[in-house]
Amino acid sequence: MKRLIVIALTAALTFVTSSAFASAANLNVPDTDYSLASPDGSVVCIVQTSPALTYSVLARGNTMLAPSRLALTKTDGTVWGENARVKKVRTRSIDEQIATPFTHRATMDNRCNELLLDFGAWAVIFRAYDSGVAYRFVSKERRPFEVKSETVEYCFDADYEVITPYVQTYEEGVSTFQDQFSNSFENQYTAAPISKLNPRRLSFLPLMINLGSRGRMAVTETALENYPGLYLVADTNSHRLRGINPPYPKTLRQGGRDNIEMLVETTEDFIAKVPSARAFPWRILMLGKEDIDIANNNLSYILAEPCRVPDTSWIKPGKVAWDWWNDWNIRGVDFRSGINNDTYKYYIDFAAEYGIEYVILDEGWSVNGAADLSQVVPEINLEEIIAYAENKGVGIILWAGYYAFERDMEANARRAAELGAKGFKIDFMNRDDQPMTDFYYRAAETCARYHLLCDMHGGFKPAGLNITYPNALNFEGVYGLENMKWAPDTTDQMTYDCQLPFIRQTAGPMDYTQGAMRNSTKGNYFPDYSNPMSQGTRCHQLALYITLSSPLNMLCDAPSAYRAEAECTAFIAAVPTVWDDTRVLVGEAGKYIVTARRKGSVWYIGGITNWDERDITFTLPEDIAEGSQAVLFRDGINADRNAADYKKTALTVSREMTVHLAPGGGFVLKIN
Repeated sequence: MKRLIVIALTAALTFVTSSAFASAANLNVPDTDYSLASPDGSVVCIVQTSPALTYSVLARGNTMLAPSRLALTKTDGTVWGENARVKKVRTRSIDEQIATPFTHRATMDNRCNELLLDFGAWAVIFRAYDSGVAYRFVSKERRPFEVKSETVEYCFDADYEVITPYVQTYEEGVSTFQDQFSNSFENQYTAAPISKLNPRRLSFLPLMINLGSRGRMAVTETALENYPGLYLVADTNSHRLRGINPPYPKTLRQGGRDNIEMLVETTEDFIAKVPSARAFPWRILMLGKEDIDIANNNLSYILAEPCRVPDTSWIKPGKVAWDWWNDWNIRGVDFRSGINNDTYKYYIDFAAEYGIEYVILDEGWSVNGAADLSQVVPEINLEEIIAYAENKGVGIILWAGYYAFERDMEANARRAAELGAKGFKIDFMNRDDQPMTDFYYRAAETCARYHLLCDMHGGFKPAGLNITYPNALNFEGVYGLENMKWAPDTTDQMTYDCQLPFIRQTAGPMDYTQGAMRNSTKGNYFPDYSNPMSQGTRCHQLALYITLSSPLNMLCDAPSAYRAEAECTAFIAAVPTVWDDTRVLVGEAGKYIVTARRKGSVWYIGGITNWDERDITFTLPEDIAEGSQAVLFRDGINADRNAADYKKTALTVSREMTVHLAPGGGFVLKIN
């Protein structure tokens, strides 16, 4: 079903019935304000236009967001959002179902009430959902202009706890905000009251706010097309988070990792160029009573721009046998393993044996430092490898450094398609200024024309691109398992794993790269680059294929390690990567989570815990018949001492189930 999208501000819109505003009627809202209630009336957005444009949000009668400014300042000094005069007010209700076939749900409901305030040359659109509030600016100006800055605020009436991912590129007393804009968008979370956050340190999105008994909130953005990404910084004196965008690059220099990045040397005094009329990104507040309401929120997907790929039948999600994490470290072979034909044929044979859809040739197949994808190392015969894989029913995905791909995008895509490759893993973007967000869309569009998949590694959150160009199946922007190759033993990946579904995953899928067969207890973990391990149990790793969403999902360990663990490997290989239905059943951010996913008539339920041993009780979705037959992988009785210990059993399910998890543990339940 096609979406109802605002195409022009003069379009005829259906007015919201008076019941949509009923919840606001008893809030003593001044006559000069505009109020918008969600379909069930539980969420109310109040907008004031004078003297400054502000909005506030209530949920179930509780103040979630205090009056917060929104404005857009042009380089000519014009400010959209100060002393603005409303010329037209339009409202409508939207109630539709959106097809989202390459995600965690086959369809999603887009049901909200919308308020459009028309100020002449520009407008602001607000939407109230039962699960949150979003707004965006719209420009009707046809002449080009520059955006000097955008005012984004999240103001609160108390010193609430924020769970935030700081930018890693920070040195106390030295780093400026500009220094921090170049980053990999990877970090674990810091939880602290607003007053205790570092006001000199940027946070990237999404982040989560715990408002105690009032509920929970997550902040993110979507439809981030050709516009700089949003960061937040704490104003510790006023319980406020304010937005900052990276400036537009003026001069760039090739450099960084193996000369495949473009580093910003100087910047303009504006953040974005606007060539003609356009809509700007949606600013999203996800709301809920408790943590699982945020984990079940789909606003980032629903508010994305519609699919622009006319025929998506060629897009094939799936799993990928990955080489880089295990350092090409295979055993039991009579050839020297590494970046060469024999090694990749071994990976291809493994993928074919287990029905794994893809093998990736990660960094090293093209000449390092050249930033030229036409230069292949002599140990690799690309045509031979792709032909060998095709004969086995396996697709090949090619790693590409950002600048190597960008500098000759059309030729790179054309050549890959002619060779028979199935897509690219593009890496080391490490920025989200306007030219870089534009690159994401150009790369996805170019790859789509050649029927190529994209894995946007080394970059920022999805922010809607995966809906607009569904061939862009996966994104990093996550402190994934790759970090276990070098992270110190003080790293707490178990708590982080139990935070991800409530925070980062709300923005979209993520290239976390789970599947380690070498597992460690809390006291036994140590970083090992060539023979890496996971923290937590074997069943924790299995469960990450359920609790985390990755339409293009890596198997991080070596084929020889998987062949030695055939029972676990068979399970991983059979797990779908896109789903018809997904529901988070129980959970608490940072502590534990249980997620249920359905593909066809088969349900998979996965649960993980932090380093706390616990019994988790959950109720099966009502769609599952009590007495159904199932297979359970759970932590073994000695998993607290030997993290690889697990037990597989067949059982009959009951409506309410309890599973014991070891420290850092997990479980998976497959119900036919």
